[in-house]
Amino acid sequence: MPEYTFRLNGEQVTVDVDGDVRLLWVLRDVLGVTGPKYGCGINVCKACTSHLNGRAVNPCAVPVKDLSPTDEVTTIEGLAATVGAELHPMQRAWLDHDVAQCGYCQPGQIMAAVALVRRVAEEGRKVTEEDLDSLRNICRCGTYPRIREAIKAGAERM
Repeated sequence: MPEYTFRLNGEQVTVDVDGDVRLLWVLRDVLGVTGPKYGCGINVCKACTSHLNGRAVNPCAVPVKDLSPTDEVTTIEGLAATVGAELHPMQRAWLDHDVAQCGYCQPGQIMAAVALVRRVAEEGRKVTEEDLDSLRNICRCGTYPRIREAIKAGAERM
């Protein structure tokens, strides 16, 4: 089998898998990183949202062969390290606003929110209600009002 190398949460990793294996399975089944959740496997629910080179992606839709050795994959497990703290400001906001109910979708929600806030900041503006509406992560518990408030609070701290 071929080997594929990329960076995961700041560490270089190499995996020996078929190139068409999706990154989600590599993360969860090969590398034991369980923060990105399996929800649908078809790039719809966004429970697996992680970052690839700082941008939100859904690992269930990324074949491992598409990664290069310089690509940086960040999962919820590595998010706090990106700011050199125990918790990322968005994770802190999630706790402060008591967002989680079952918690299954929360890693993907947080990763999508961080990517959104970064993108909006690069554009030189603040998060709007329309930006929040653009997030398509599914939460079966329906904590959307708390999620929106946490994103706004986290954005202020980022």
